[in-house]
Amino acid sequence: MKKNFMKLFFASVATIAMTSCATMSTPAGFGSIYADVKTGEHVTSNDCGTKVGTASATNILGLVLLGDASINAAAKSAGIKRISHVDSEKKSILGIFATYKVIVYGE
Repeated sequence: MKKNFMKLFFASVATIAMTSCATMSTPAGFGSIYADVKTGEHVTSNDCGTKVGTASATNILGLVLLGDASINAAAKSAGIKRISHVDSEKKSILGIFATYKVIVYGE
């Protein structure tokens, strides 16, 4: 009985782990095992500034999502009033843990 319970338990854990609940889509697709991608998101006609602001959100198992990864939050973190461009960084490990970071440049 105990042996069957342990087999069922580990099979359930493996099934949940392989569903990749915390993946992040990227222009290049997504990595089931590991992803670490930086991409450009938005560009304005403003000059490239010297200030850089970031904001991020974290996803755990696709069950818990925390953070404010908005462009506004990133701009405020560096005191940026005129945005020149926005990049993003997406990381995912085994679909268990994923982060999304917005990087804002400007003056």
